[in-house]
Amino acid sequence: MSTWTRPLGGLIGQLEAAGMLRSVLTPGGMPPAAMPVSSVVLDSRAARPGALFAAVPGQHVDGLEYAPQAAAAGAVAILAERAAPGLLIPQVLVTAARPALALAAAWLYDFPSLKLGVVGITGTDGKTTTSYLVRSMLEAAGFRTGMVGTIDVVVAGASLGNAARATSPEAPDLQGYLAAMVDGGDRFAVVESTSHGLAQDRLASVAYDVGVLTNVTHEHLEFHGTLEAYRAAKRRLFELLAVSAANPDKGWGKHAVLNLDDPIARDFTAAAHDAGATVITYGADPAALIRPISVREDAGGLRISVATPRWQGDIALRLAGRFNVHNALAAVGVGEALDLDPQAVKAGLESLERVPGRMQRIDAGQPFHVIVDYAHTPESLAKVLDNLAPLAAAGGGGLVCVFGSAGDRDRLKRPMMGRVAAERCRVIVVTDEDPRTEDRVGILDQIAAGAEALGRRRGQDLLVIPDRREAIGRAIAMAAPGDVVVLCGKGHEKTIETADGDVPWDEAGAARDALEELGYSD
Repeated sequence: MSTWTRPLGGLIGQLEAAGMLRSVLTPGGMPPAAMPVSSVVLDSRAARPGALFAAVPGQHVDGLEYAPQAAAAGAVAILAERAAPGLLIPQVLVTAARPALALAAAWLYDFPSLKLGVVGITGTDGKTTTSYLVRSMLEAAGFRTGMVGTIDVVVAGASLGNAARATSPEAPDLQGYLAAMVDGGDRFAVVESTSHGLAQDRLASVAYDVGVLTNVTHEHLEFHGTLEAYRAAKRRLFELLAVSAANPDKGWGKHAVLNLDDPIARDFTAAAHDAGATVITYGADPAALIRPISVREDAGGLRISVATPRWQGDIALRLAGRFNVHNALAAVGVGEALDLDPQAVKAGLESLERVPGRMQRIDAGQPFHVIVDYAHTPESLAKVLDNLAPLAAAGGGGLVCVFGSAGDRDRLKRPMMGRVAAERCRVIVVTDEDPRTEDRVGILDQIAAGAEALGRRRGQDLLVIPDRREAIGRAIAMAAPGDVVVLCGKGHEKTIETADGDVPWDEAGAARDALEELGYSD
């Protein structure tokens, strides 16, 4: 990747043009314009000579408190909402630190999103699978495509992983990835765009070309406070389609791809139109532009007959679960927005074999099914269980579900998830997901209360086992022939976050270990 160094005066001009600049403090008359900036950081520990330190106010800590440490480490200037006393380096004061940070990061890397086609995908569920489908489709159409998402970051065809578990990284990292994609010859970037990332302006200076909405359900109220604030954060993606004041026409225009089966989609239409975007709808709703004419499911996946304004045909999707119909239709919507060859759309979607941790089958020759999935909201849990119920019924079995709920996150959804499982499962095993700083047993009691309200009995058809490995082992040991054991909430994740630190984790590996203890092996 290129080494970036740019004069601070250029950023000051960008901030002024965007209406973000309040003033520039120059101690001793020091002229800031020619000062070389080689990095933008918001952690003082990452400051090095040439760094611009963005002092961002946080929920618990104000970054301005660490401005002296950044200056001592060699930072050439501070970007902040108010002045820090006693500093001997320039301070660029702005109206709001986070959008200014996003602009500074984009400026440092010479606005890489202006040189890429950018597809942003938001929604409570389905973002990751849809991202994989869209990337596979674009690659099949001949466009090398990078990706930034929950599971992985892919730049110039190379997987970089995502150990941080942040779907939408902070602006300096995100802009750095986009710049590396430009350097590496990528033509498109697929960016999972979370409500946190949108609300915190991490994505504020990304020039999106296509915005996709999967759905909006109950999640992250611990951060957003209200469902309307959560929806407003998601809506921000479609407002960002207007980030084009200095954006040359990339040749694709601006498009919003919306799930018309989600009642909230119509609220996003106005934001898309205000941004000058063309709206493309998908779903079973007869008014949708992209519709499934028929859906067949078998052991090999899904066969979807799709109708669009341009073409009609069958797509043989290898992914299991009828909820993936909507994810595939969303990807088709992106193909329509970009006017891709229908054969490339079909080939790309059909070539994706699996998405790690999403409806992943674990088969060691056992007479029952074991499925690993990431479902961690009431709605996604219901969808997974409803999709697997016919498989269990066909084998004369039932559903055995292992799941938990994250600590320091939305508490209201916990009893809701307990009720969802109680309505559908033969046996429920409640266990740790990521307890973080909360009392792990307290979290599980809240989930269990929802199941108990529907008549489930602890120690019989409702087990509360905090240790996740033990919980998985118990569930698999008690599975009867024909049962479907569903392990939800962790999926691809490689750690369990606790108050004492991160614990290494492998959900699929834990399932294989439990099967091996029963005498089954791959």
